[in-house]
Amino acid sequence: MSAPTVDAPPAPRVAMRFVVEGPPVGALWRRALLRAVLVPLPVLAPLVALAPSRDHRFNIYWHGGLFRDDPLRIVPHTVDSLPGYLRLGNFRLFGRMLEKALDLAAYTLGDVAGLPANVAFRLVSFVSALLLCVVALLLVESVVSRGRLFGQPPSVAAPVVPFAVAAGFVAAGGSSPIVLFGGLYLASAALMLGVAAALCRLVRFRLWWAPLLVIGGAALAAFNEIAYLAPPLATVAVLARGYLVLGQGPRQMLTSAPAKATGLLWVGFLPVFLAVRVVIHRYCATGPCYRGSDVHFGPETFETLPVRAIAWLPPLMWQAATRGSWLIGIVLVAAVLVLAPLAWHAIRDLPRLSAVDRRPAAALAVVAVTAVLLAAGMGALNADVQKMSVWGLGWRDSAVTTTAGGLIVVAAVLMAARRRQWVLVAAVVLLAGATAVSAAANKSQRDTFMGSEQARLYNRIAVEMADFDRTPAGDQRRCALRQEFAALYPESLRRFDVALNVATSQRAGVPFCRA
Repeated sequence: MSAPTVDAPPAPRVAMRFVVEGPPVGALWRRALLRAVLVPLPVLAPLVALAPSRDHRFNIYWHGGLFRDDPLRIVPHTVDSLPGYLRLGNFRLFGRMLEKALDLAAYTLGDVAGLPANVAFRLVSFVSALLLCVVALLLVESVVSRGRLFGQPPSVAAPVVPFAVAAGFVAAGGSSPIVLFGGLYLASAALMLGVAAALCRLVRFRLWWAPLLVIGGAALAAFNEIAYLAPPLATVAVLARGYLVLGQGPRQMLTSAPAKATGLLWVGFLPVFLAVRVVIHRYCATGPCYRGSDVHFGPETFETLPVRAIAWLPPLMWQAATRGSWLIGIVLVAAVLVLAPLAWHAIRDLPRLSAVDRRPAAALAVVAVTAVLLAAGMGALNADVQKMSVWGLGWRDSAVTTTAGGLIVVAAVLMAARRRQWVLVAAVVLLAGATAVSAAANKSQRDTFMGSEQARLYNRIAVEMADFDRTPAGDQRRCALRQEFAALYPESLRRFDVALNVATSQRAGVPFCRA
């Protein structure tokens, strides 16, 4: 006899849910860093053939010809010239080495790739701009994040930073670092921000680091004016992050590894900086000094400071670059088409990124405002800057103020967002639009500059050097170019001959103009 069967209750119906994992942390970081490299390119592209100006007319060929066959000669050559620069009130030992190395890189790139010097020079300066954008991103993440930098997804600030920084890469006048000494000053700004970022991320202090940090501080004091700002910015960044992000008390902040390292940086920096300033003051008290680095403190300083503190605002720089002309054209459309996919990918990554609370955002704001004020103060102390009448004109301080100003915008967006993702999306879209307008402003500045007879002459010289013709016909063309230069700048003809003859002797074994 079989047992009666009992029907089992039906199994509960469970809906199947497919969980789609986002990209790993490494992929998110690679995307963030790649955007920091790609976003500035459409902004800078209109300037790729911009003619060299001022010292660049000579230095690319002079430094390239001098050091092409012996790059290490840059060191003794710079050291030997140091007394003369000190008498003129200028001390940029390592900065001048970097400047010569960048000129050599441009000259070598032109020699190897067959590019005119103007194009090669701009490409080298573009690399410094990309480096600055990447370092700015790393500084933001170093300040706002609590854990290991690359052990967690980047913050929601990462999609915003490249657009905020790149929008400031505007050729706002002939003294803007996007035009003049771009490679040097943009790289110097990257060094300044990089020092702050590195010190913020120190977890433990090792005793053998002490002499290296002291030497590093001394090297900053022997670099240039922008590098002088690295120790004070690093100090503020370490303290702001310790208090606002890590929640440390005063004693814990002052005894932390970043604070110890920053203190040693000051130990190396101050003796060299003060000694050099004393020597320069004595020289300048008895004779004229180079106005580009001369310090003039007075009522004009306080009048100029607020002007320089807001000169980074893109609308002001657009006005200075375009002189009021309209920014509508093919470059604006092309920039929008290039930047739109980058903005879309940045927005798509937002849900997978780390949130930023109000206190870390405030720490970033403190660091960015400090950087702007330090650089603006440096500019306000210069006599030439005090005479600038057009708001938004660039100077060497703009390498810092435009980048730090962009980080102020990022900090404001983070504080306004407070987990409202639509604010971040709107910020990316608006800043991408501003970046496209900056590209159009650069095109306008380029057209204005290249409309001059001098600029066209410099580019013709660059083309002649790139495609060097050893025949009598080539020599005749070069002599004609020399005559045109002499008619425009008779006082600079000797410097022209020295620089170009060094380059042509290295490249072809002949002077620029045999006749």
